[in-house]
Amino acid sequence: QVQLVESGGGSVQAGGSLRLSCAASGYTVTEAWFRQPPGKEREGVAGSVATGKHTYYADSVQGRFTISRDDAKNMFYLQMNSLKPEDTAVYYCAADQVFFSSYTWSTTARYPYWGQGTQVTVSS
Repeated sequence: QVQLVESGGGSVQAGGSLRLSCAASGYTVTEAWFRQPPGKEREGVAGSVATGKHTYYADSVQGRFTISRDDAKNMFYLQMNSLKPEDTAVYYCAADQVFFSSYTWSTTARYPYWGQGTQVTVSS
């Protein structure tokens, strides 16, 4: 069993930056960030597999968001730059101890471990 604890988030104006952090209580090999805008389904934003050897991004955030991890601290991060109002959502970190692929990293149901969620609000 792995517990994930998120930190970061908050309110920022369009064009600004935020960094989300997720602390894991155990070893994981696949990490991801998801978001759930108001009234919409949860969607994959960024994924990292095999200690960052493979990273994946949703088209909507490609070039603006970066997922990274710090193995020494058992933490992973989501750096969000050039934020837009449409990035407003509750953001969740997720992880697993199995390797996912480019086809499965964004499948919500595959992840057994989830953070508590943190609100990100981007104003125009």
